Amino acid sequence: MDIGVLLPTGTTLWGAGEGPRELLALGRRAERSGFSSLFVNDSLTGPRVEALTALAALAPVTDNVTLGTAALLPFLRRPVQAAQSLASLDLLSGGRLVVTVGAGFPGRFGRPLYALSQVPWERRFARLDETVALWRALWDGAPSFHGEFFHADELPSTTRPFRTAHPPVWLGGATPAALERAGRLYDGWLPYPPDPADYASGLAAVHDAAAGAGRDRGGIMPALFVSVRIDDDAAGGRRVLDDYARAAYGLPLTELEKIQAVVTGTAAHVLDRLLEYAAAGARHLVVRLAAPDLRSQSEQLDRLAALIPAVGAPTATGTAPASGRR
Repeated sequence: MDIGVLLPTGTTLWGAGEGPRELLALGRRAERSGFSSLFVNDSLTGPRVEALTALAALAPVTDNVTLGTAALLPFLRRPVQAAQSLASLDLLSGGRLVVTVGAGFPGRFGRPLYALSQVPWERRFARLDETVALWRALWDGAPSFHGEFFHADELPSTTRPFRTAHPPVWLGGATPAALERAGRLYDGWLPYPPDPADYASGLAAVHDAAAGAGRDRGGIMPALFVSVRIDDDAAGGRRVLDDYARAAYGLPLTELEKIQAVVTGTAAHVLDRLLEYAAAGARHLVVRLAAPDLRSQSEQLDRLAALIPAVGAPTATGTAPASGRR
């Protein structure tokens, strides 16, 4: 089992006197503490360090951790330019990039971003899939590309990624259509279902879609995005999580935990819950540390790091989860 950390690139989650130096220091500390990946999210909402810029800053100050997006919103960027940026990141990091993509949240969280980007809201999922297909064509050196949204009789010669097989591209989302597309088209699946049983059934649907497309399900990384707070005071932990949910989403915790995986409680309780997701099939956890500033996130990082050996230990059936490292 791999455990990674989502770094808070949104400046509203930095405390007084904290800045990008502390953010990079948190990433370095995570690597030294045994975490296997560092992820960042992507948005135009609120002041933040742009996702690919953040990963470019992390690449030279880390050595082995996977660097990933959770999730990149491709519609915010011109597709050929994005392919070049992503290939450059993979090249500069020595092949450590993982790109999780999404089409954005529905309603007020996603639709205004399409308007700002001057991209139609309609057919957004088909556009997303075709954008990824275009990236792969560019990375493979294809001479041309003809799709529904993008047409080029001559593709330019662009930067090639470090890896011949190019960076893995995962899909975020858990609707029935997303499950089918993840199994048919993508290298990994990164949802955030609140119930481990829903994760298990979703992963089964991804595997069924992969088999229907003639793909090996073992080539699809089953990952999970989960918000975590370790706190010996259960009520106090929920209060902090509620403040965090309101700051990050403008939603109370009672609403957020209906749609996203959220775990809080003692270290033992958090471990049990994470192991439930491992038993459901998750092999790479992307953990968002629910704390209001970088100092508090560093404290949570240390508490979560203590659980890493147990999360990767043999399960009750006697078999350890397969490693998700690529």
